[in-house]
Amino acid sequence: MRVFFFLFSFLFSQGGGVFVDGVAAIVEDNIILKSDLSQMVNMMAIQQNINPSADFEKYTKLKEVVLNSMVDQKILLEMAEKDTTLEVTEKEVNQSLDQQIDNIIMQAGGKKEAEKMLGQSIKSFRSEFWFDMKDKIISEKYQQKMLSKIKVSKNDVFSFFEIYKDSLPLFPAEAKVRHLLIKPEPSSAVKKESIDLLKQIKARFLAGESFEDLAQQFSMDPGSKNKGGNLGWVKRGSLLKNFEKTAFTIKTNTVSNPIETEVGFHILEVFERKGDRARVRHILIMPQITKNDEKKAFDFASILKDSCSSLDKFKKYTEKYSKDSQTSGLGGDLGWIIPNKYPIKEIGQAILLINQGECSPPINTSYGFHLLWLEKTKKGGRATLEDHWPKIEAMALNNEKMMWYDKWIKNTKNKFYIKIN
Repeated sequence: MRVFFFLFSFLFSQGGGVFVDGVAAIVEDNIILKSDLSQMVNMMAIQQNINPSADFEKYTKLKEVVLNSMVDQKILLEMAEKDTTLEVTEKEVNQSLDQQIDNIIMQAGGKKEAEKMLGQSIKSFRSEFWFDMKDKIISEKYQQKMLSKIKVSKNDVFSFFEIYKDSLPLFPAEAKVRHLLIKPEPSSAVKKESIDLLKQIKARFLAGESFEDLAQQFSMDPGSKNKGGNLGWVKRGSLLKNFEKTAFTIKTNTVSNPIETEVGFHILEVFERKGDRARVRHILIMPQITKNDEKKAFDFASILKDSCSSLDKFKKYTEKYSKDSQTSGLGGDLGWIIPNKYPIKEIGQAILLINQGECSPPINTSYGFHLLWLEKTKKGGRATLEDHWPKIEAMALNNEKMMWYDKWIKNTKNKFYIKIN
């Protein structure tokens, strides 16, 4: 089947003038516009920190890679249309697009910088890119469905290792660790002072003072203080439990009563909600922790340390006492971590010093006092089948999938009419 589609430009009226949007490529009866290609290249350039003005050669190579990828995606979409089992929901598209936009803004260094690089507003980009994101998800699902059938045998792994063993990277040492976090708690009197202060701030706002000015004066959140307490759009699942509950239940355009979270006390206001996203501002007051509060936490952690004589007891006390809500229900499981790259440096350093199979003394960090349990370790260094089989097996499988896909897409392209301008 070949459909010859001789269309090389579209004419759009814009502000009384004419804008010519050239065609970058044609795949069967689908076209890839130069404007869409530029948009995608600019987005990738932001994510890869490529400045077109400073490194035009690298930008040009990126453009070529992106165009080939877009052609491949059109091929995948053509094939996916024949698969009635593939489904993509509106929620999936919105979540993926939100994540993409968040990444772009973060990489660009802010919303204004991102819009400058994209050449359009985030709102406009979101509207234009929505269907492209949907196509991207469909093509990825089709690709993953095909690749899920690819397997490797033990002999395949041995063969892969023999071929690539000299070029495999050095593996870092890893440790499987659990932790129990005890946070210093402010006294009831200090907590009451924080709540009373927030009530006074709310009363001043209701009396006509600016929320922005009050946030700049009182809020202890360094990330939003100078923005008048504005957090922008936040997503369900990314917030502290009590904060999220209030953000998605409070009536819009009203200021909440003081609420407590793991970091302190807040008042907050929600401007609007869209699905699982809300536009929020808040003021945070963190009760002062005294030396006496810290001593109480350290002493309690030390008592627990003496009680954690086995892994089962460590898990039991973690579920009962740990203030890390994300891991307490998992027995404090932090998973496999690389000690010298762990974001909490004190924990990474302590792992190198504690004994496997026993509870550590309290480790002091900015979060509080941690008790650590070192379960297992994996050797680092040059790759060996004995020490790194799962990683090498995964590499062998990825290599097999990559080779299979490259061969498949090359053969499949021969069945389609493709023209690149």
